Amino acid sequence: MRLATKHRDIDFLKKMARAIRVEILKMLTEAGSGHTGGSLSAADIVSALYFYKMRYNPKDPQWRERDRFILSKGHAAPVLYAVLALSGYFDKQLLLTLRKLGSPLQGHPCSKKLPGVEISTGSLGQGLSIANGIAMGLKLDRLPSRVYCLVGDGEIQEGQIWEAAMTASHYRLDNLCAIIDNNGLQIDGHCSDVMGIEPIVQKWEAFGWYVIDIYGHDMRAIVDALDEAESVTGRPTMVVARTVKGKGVSFFEGKVEYHGIAPTKEELESALRELEHYG
Repeated sequence: MRLATKHRDIDFLKKMARAIRVEILKMLTEAGSGHTGGSLSAADIVSALYFYKMRYNPKDPQWRERDRFILSKGHAAPVLYAVLALSGYFDKQLLLTLRKLGSPLQGHPCSKKLPGVEISTGSLGQGLSIANGIAMGLKLDRLPSRVYCLVGDGEIQEGQIWEAAMTASHYRLDNLCAIIDNNGLQIDGHCSDVMGIEPIVQKWEAFGWYVIDIYGHDMRAIVDALDEAESVTGRPTMVVARTVKGKGVSFFEGKVEYHGIAPTKEELESALRELEHYG
């Protein structure tokens, strides 16, 4: 099994975040479809979770005391598939079957088809409610495991998110840490234009959460936030991670059109050259 590391190797975590981005771009280009921007923006967060903080066992995906990760923004499935492959859940070559007929790597994560996927997601707004239920169950079973849930900033426009926010606070789910991939863009444009979500920090505080506000591409800030979240008692934690859509590739960064468009082969070649120097 993989236990949380005792030494925080920031350079290693950055290296793995870069590797995650490389695999994301390769699989999306091969598939010819999928979500580029929001997968890249979450790579640093996911690297810190899987290669520093979380406890899990790729050889026993249902290990009872594992920490759970819920990708509520299920359209960013490539970031989850990449980290699962790099963590040893399955052979990396399987990544190139993304979105292909018969592949367990569907356009949105499916827990029935792929080891390491805790729950099928993709219908936005539902993941945090699921995370609440898992966190409550872990408490009832008196297990030490924690639940991490990654949501999108456009996703928190969903009403169910705020029902879940109230629930988590009411039941004092201090074994739950949610993270907002706050890259400012959703499929229809800027979040501020579609449905303003600020002030995010004050909203979650008003719902009774402990809130940590960070730059979501600063690896040291991410691991510090995850450590801080683990020390919080009596209430859930929300990490507001201020990120950049398409982070790591200059011609994808901050571009709403790359929310749901895969790179071309020419873009892939240029992107991989840029990523050689990322981090």
